[in-house]
Amino acid sequence: MTGPVFGMTVGQNKYLATVDDEMHAVLRVTAQGLDAAADGGATEAAEVIAIDCSGSMGYPPTKISAARHATAAAIDALRDGVHFAVIEGTDIATVAYPRQQRLVPASRETREAAKAAVKRLQPNGGTAMGSWLWLARSLLAAHPAAVRHVMLLSDGRNETETRAELERVLARCEGEFVCDARGIGDNWSPEELLRIVSVLHGSADGIREHGDLVADFAEMMHSAMSKVVPDLRLQIMTPPYARVRFVKQTFPVEADLTEFGTPMDNATTVYSTGSWGDERREFHICLQVARGDMPADEDILAARVSLAAVRDGEDIGADAPPVAIRVHWTGDLTKSSVINSAVARALGQTELGETVMAGCEAYDAGNLDLAAQRWGQALKLALDLHNDKIAERMRRLIDEDPDGTAHVKPDLRPEDLMRAAMSSVFSTLGPEDEDGAAAPDAPSGPDRKCPNCDRISPATDNFCQGCGTSFEDDE
Repeated sequence: MTGPVFGMTVGQNKYLATVDDEMHAVLRVTAQGLDAAADGGATEAAEVIAIDCSGSMGYPPTKISAARHATAAAIDALRDGVHFAVIEGTDIATVAYPRQQRLVPASRETREAAKAAVKRLQPNGGTAMGSWLWLARSLLAAHPAAVRHVMLLSDGRNETETRAELERVLARCEGEFVCDARGIGDNWSPEELLRIVSVLHGSADGIREHGDLVADFAEMMHSAMSKVVPDLRLQIMTPPYARVRFVKQTFPVEADLTEFGTPMDNATTVYSTGSWGDERREFHICLQVARGDMPADEDILAARVSLAAVRDGEDIGADAPPVAIRVHWTGDLTKSSVINSAVARALGQTELGETVMAGCEAYDAGNLDLAAQRWGQALKLALDLHNDKIAERMRRLIDEDPDGTAHVKPDLRPEDLMRAAMSSVFSTLGPEDEDGAAAPDAPSGPDRKCPNCDRISPATDNFCQGCGTSFEDDE
């Protein structure tokens, strides 16, 4: 792959108190130079649109009408040559277009035929989203080298298959395609859609007005068409005295990647992050590092992170030098008590999401006072974090007295409540980060050769990854 440039920087305070063993760091990953390949149609892409056609989509009829119009808008946004299909989703999954069990290239003729088929979709039956995703996986399997993407719309809950059945499908689909999901109406489950996109590395949201779905679907398809790398993977190597506690994507949306880590060898675990275009993402990495008899007041390697851009199971090269996460035990509390700004933002965003969901749970339980309290706290946290999207959604749920006391608005729309729950994973950058400034300094230079065992380590390392020999003595 020529042209695209990936970069990584690490934000952390490397200093730990001598009694501590937990290191937090934020990894910032950027991709540039990918838009040219997307605009030129040089990247193979495969798209499946899965539309809920269960009986509830007919009540009111504006839901199925919005779904038809939005799907047509998404089809119009397909690039020429992109392979695509439309799935009719009920308690079973069927291919609405084309008639064969395969994807077809987008052209003027196939777009028109697909839109004609979509106009004929009628609401009937139940909801089994796992079966929709399984059919999508089957259709996409014929295009292993493509950037593979699924758009899923539902107005209901997954009532005609068990949670265990859905989880089995998600486990088989993870890493094979990205899925973005939308909920419409007032009876879908935020938890289900968030779970689907968390496993499948996509985004989810709720539609407040049925007419908003058309623009949302068109925008979602345009975003999918900008992706060039099918999968970018974080490869985290830890020495024997360290282990990964968790890995979470924190920007642009929160997603816990920890459970999907795949061991590459005894030292390295790989985490899929899904498809990429020109963009920036951030990841919160937490490490547990056992000090043992390691000295204080020296830099110690806690982890090394590298990138792998993958197509059809093959590493096509990310061309990004690895970065190190370090620890430095110290008795100086003025150093160990400082919280890195990127880490503080990641921790604050996690607290914000948890507070939003706590308010939703209190509301569902009928405790309106507690719901108002939690949503009021969430509003303040959102304003502190400059998270305007969550702040706007909290203001749809609560009114505030002059003294700051929050009250749940009377006659809340279910759509606003559900959109609030979906917003719990939305994150943003602080004003200090929006200019793309680099994270705190990281050493750079040529690789270092261990004088003891001859193993090669990156310039960022102060200790040999093989035998632990300090490079400071060789300078």
